[in-house]
Amino acid sequence: MKFSTAKSKLPSLANSLLAILSTILLTLAFPDFDLWFLAWFALVPLFYAIECEKESFIKSFVLGWIFGTCFFFGTCWWLTFAPITYAGVPAAIAYFLLFGAALIVGLFPAIFSAIFSLLLKRFGTYAIFAAPFLWTATEFLRFNLTGNNWNAIGYSQAFTSNSIQTAQIGGVYLVGFCLLVFNTVMAAIFLSLLCAFAGNKFRGNLKESKSIAFFSLLILLFFLPFTFFPNFNFRDNPSEKIESVIIAIQPNVPMSGLKYGEWGKLRQHHVELAEKVLNNGQRTMDNEQPTIVIFPESPMNFMYESDREFQSFIRDFAVRNNVSVLFNSAQPNTTSDNFYNSAVMIDRQGKKIGQYDKIHLVPFGEYVPVPEPLAQFVPTMVGNFQYGDKYNLLPVGDAKGGIMICFESHFPSLSREYVRNGADVLIEMTNDGYLGETPVLRQHLANAVFRAVETNRPVLRVTNVGITAYINERGEVLDAAKPYTEDTRVWTISKSGGNQTFYVKYGDWFAWLCLIVSLALLSICFWKKR
Repeated sequence: MKFSTAKSKLPSLANSLLAILSTILLTLAFPDFDLWFLAWFALVPLFYAIECEKESFIKSFVLGWIFGTCFFFGTCWWLTFAPITYAGVPAAIAYFLLFGAALIVGLFPAIFSAIFSLLLKRFGTYAIFAAPFLWTATEFLRFNLTGNNWNAIGYSQAFTSNSIQTAQIGGVYLVGFCLLVFNTVMAAIFLSLLCAFAGNKFRGNLKESKSIAFFSLLILLFFLPFTFFPNFNFRDNPSEKIESVIIAIQPNVPMSGLKYGEWGKLRQHHVELAEKVLNNGQRTMDNEQPTIVIFPESPMNFMYESDREFQSFIRDFAVRNNVSVLFNSAQPNTTSDNFYNSAVMIDRQGKKIGQYDKIHLVPFGEYVPVPEPLAQFVPTMVGNFQYGDKYNLLPVGDAKGGIMICFESHFPSLSREYVRNGADVLIEMTNDGYLGETPVLRQHLANAVFRAVETNRPVLRVTNVGITAYINERGEVLDAAKPYTEDTRVWTISKSGGNQTFYVKYGDWFAWLCLIVSLALLSICFWKKR
């Protein structure tokens, strides 16, 4: 009896398979598959399945949960690489833990599906046009409740520069909204055709189906030029162009298996890679031109403040080559025994001139998200660092740079705050080596692409194992280094004109608008029902 009752609350097998089909299509739109065009219609099967199950709030919720759990598991399987490879966790346990996390994050698409079904049941097929607002609202909710919006649907378009320019107005959420509009139009036309040709077998009437199809075509005609042929003019050309030379080092430092004596050789090799570029460029580079050498975040564990020998080493390198140096360092907190994960800048005289302390730490990598008495019993991958709280800009020649350390490129609020404070360029220092040659390399790169477009500032991405690249203001990935190879890159940057995009000025206004519209629709639904 209990089994029969539970079974009656579950969606049909056919509709569950449709939800899984949507999962497969959307997963293929993300790296490393990169079939980005699939995201424009990937959700149509899910929408149809919800329409079929709209009489049951619970069944629709389960459909969304199936979709969300499978999607996050399928696109983030690389999270198991580090615990299996470096911590010796059995693969079965690692994947089981990942499945548990996917179940939790999958609740947000489940919430979308449940609310969507309520609206469809109450207002009929016209309610399908609420889907873009609901989806955007639940993605925004996921970010605010979990601090993570990895692989939000908009990120699938990161490597198609034309279709992401709307991020200058509303961030990754507006790009995702445009994708949902196209999914909605495709679903609406499909449902209208079913209504027209299936007769009584499909709930609906011919008059309604014609009006929905007509309305869908109008929306399509409006969004096509807006999405694919944007004409935004946020470019700014500085009147005084003083270029600085950036030398980016991708050292490909191994993640494990190194003995203590080998650290010194690897540190020296950082310098040798930089000096090779400097020596080869002596004939073409003006000695008076500011030059900044950037070392990435890596397992080198530099400790500038407490390591006198390293201070001498890095100062000698800077003075000898007349360069400034930006590097990652564990910096002590003067008011406690904790350390910050920091970026430190020293000038051409070897003097420290700036420091940024990482604000957004990686859960279970750099801190443990549990109460302090329990945190000491839970291991982390890198260490237990303290949060920074200042948006310090560092001098990059004549320009100012905002620093993003690793995971921080995922937070648009950080890059936005930098540009509001006067940043001319964004610099990401990262190490994805613990996660292997997996899709995370390009998924992480996708985040940086959006930060460049949202702020209209170039992003200099300097990494340990890849992908080191220059990302211009349109989000185009240029001069990318091959992953897991030792390499160097030379770029030039200059001070910006200081113009700010609509997104920099007003932030996630569009996501808030979608949340308000969604709450209003839900309120009207219940009010009309009463």
